[in-house]
Amino acid sequence: MTQRIGSAASLRRIAALATAVLATTVLSAGCGTGDASEGTGAAPSPSADPKAALLAAVPDEKDPAFRFSTIEGAEKFDGVVDPAAQGLELSMSEKIKDPEFTMAMTFRVIEEDIWVRVKLTGIPGLHDIMKLPKRWMLLDRTKLDDASDVPVYQNADPANTAAVIRTAETVEDRGNGTFGGFADLTADADIRENFSTVDVDALGDAAKKVPFTAVVGPDGNLTSLTLDVPAAGKKKAMKLVAKYYDFGKAPKLSAPTGAQVQKAPASAYEMLNG
Repeated sequence: MTQRIGSAASLRRIAALATAVLATTVLSAGCGTGDASEGTGAAPSPSADPKAALLAAVPDEKDPAFRFSTIEGAEKFDGVVDPAAQGLELSMSEKIKDPEFTMAMTFRVIEEDIWVRVKLTGIPGLHDIMKLPKRWMLLDRTKLDDASDVPVYQNADPANTAAVIRTAETVEDRGNGTFGGFADLTADADIRENFSTVDVDALGDAAKKVPFTAVVGPDGNLTSLTLDVPAAGKKKAMKLVAKYYDFGKAPKLSAPTGAQVQKAPASAYEMLNG
């Protein structure tokens, strides 16, 4: 449940490619094996137009930096959005069993520029084996096989919650800052692309009425949106969750400088391009 720019499918593909390359290299080298904060204060009063009130709670360009997380079944992504800097940071982690190590990858975007930082743990000297620095690496999008796979900053709503809410014919205000409704995952192509982990076709008519619950904190900010996707085909029922929190408490994003950064070496593009 993410913007097309950094869709979960694209990021999972990058992680899969990267870890496959890493695992192959390690083996050939002969090596062995935030909770959402909703603030304090009185709960929002019931609104005359629940749908409009919920949409007004979605983050926009006027908001301060905040953190977010998305959960799609077993997949989880964490990050920071800084609207003032047109900045986005997105992190993921993959554990490899054979050989056993962990790869954590973080992308940072400031306007048109993008950096990636890779952290490898579990096997001593793995960064040297892979010829991957521990610093931020400035990427050249022209050297990527598919530049659309890596994140860009689109807007202050990285999980596209507003687009989901707009597909609902009506939204119910259930009180205490909780809203409910039914999303139509077939509404348009962009919505379909948002839900790469969902077999929309297999859902059939059920895809047009997927129940969701949203929570707005006392500060008026959307803190969570949860869709309860029913089982379909070979896919089990699953929850898709987006959380927005730490408004004004998250770190502001800026371009890495000095000893923190270098240009990405050829090994980084080999990893990302698979």
